[in-house]
Amino acid sequence: MDKQKALIAMSGGVDSSVAAVLMLEAGYDCIGVTMKLHGGSTYSEKSCCTASDAEDARGVCARLGMKYYVFDFTADFEERVIRRFTEAYENGFTPNPCIDCNRFLKFDRLYRRASELGCDFIVTGHYARIDFDEERGRYLLKKSLNPAKDQTYVLYSLTQEQLAHTKFPLGDFAGKEEVRALAHKLDLINASKRDSQDICFVPDGDYAGFIRRYSGKDYPRGNFIDKSGNVLGEHKGIIHYTIGQRKGLGLSFPEPMYVCGKNLAENTVTLSAEKELYSRTLVAGDFNWIAFESPPEKPIRVWCKTRYSAKEAPAVAEAVSDGVRITFDEPQRAVTAGQAAVLYDGEVVLGGGTIIKTENGGKTAW
Repeated sequence: MDKQKALIAMSGGVDSSVAAVLMLEAGYDCIGVTMKLHGGSTYSEKSCCTASDAEDARGVCARLGMKYYVFDFTADFEERVIRRFTEAYENGFTPNPCIDCNRFLKFDRLYRRASELGCDFIVTGHYARIDFDEERGRYLLKKSLNPAKDQTYVLYSLTQEQLAHTKFPLGDFAGKEEVRALAHKLDLINASKRDSQDICFVPDGDYAGFIRRYSGKDYPRGNFIDKSGNVLGEHKGIIHYTIGQRKGLGLSFPEPMYVCGKNLAENTVTLSAEKELYSRTLVAGDFNWIAFESPPEKPIRVWCKTRYSAKEAPAVAEAVSDGVRITFDEPQRAVTAGQAAVLYDGEVVLGGGTIIKTENGGKTAW
């Protein structure tokens, strides 16, 4: 019987390298692939997908006896990730480009290329698990056994077809130390390599500077106001600010003040005390239900996560005309349009979508 074929998405990091080892040990015929997403000369060592990352991936594949390719997806990345990122900020939202990269590049563009190459599975180094639920007749996305490394928040857009042909070999690992130990045992060149932390195309963290350079636009100054409309000072352009921000306002107040809202039409940024940052309700659009074939007909109890680093909070989710309305048991801090709302039932990801409005916010442009 011929071996099943797996395409390993190789970032150059230790996680995807160990994922390749595990697939080889499981008897799969493996191909290593790195996606070229941008020119890497100006990107920091803390970014992913640089030229040096590709060389590390190539070296690991040579060590493991795997074929290795680089696919040039720069045009797709520019259109589906960078442009969306810029347009989101221009429209007052705070996006998570890693979610878009997974959705449109890894599990769409690369997934389709894997199919063209006759691969049975696409494999990544994400910390998550996939199970098939016989009772529901559906593939389920589940949390990693290592809660500190769980990455299901950025994977909520996976479809049933994609889940059926995806493997996450690291989902059952107890910790990153176990992954690195295996890499050292195999003498992989990236066994001690640090994890990537920055958004790859904004390595210095200056989102506003990147957006100005990319768009070629100037974003006009406007007024900081309080919730009563009183002018507090001048802001340097609406793209510089996100909900919950306290630092970098350039103003001094008797008590800490935070960004709690933005009005694009009037070009104002609203500041408030910390207690005004809390929202009880949000609506998430472009919603992908994983655990259900169609949206639940009645409200359901869930745990909801509104940022990658946020803790899950108990809530009720209800399907509505423009998506899913989520009402928390207790108000949540700095819920931000453009981020994702991901719903859980224990270890199972029920689904997720993009936050389009809160009780304090506006709507997305798409």
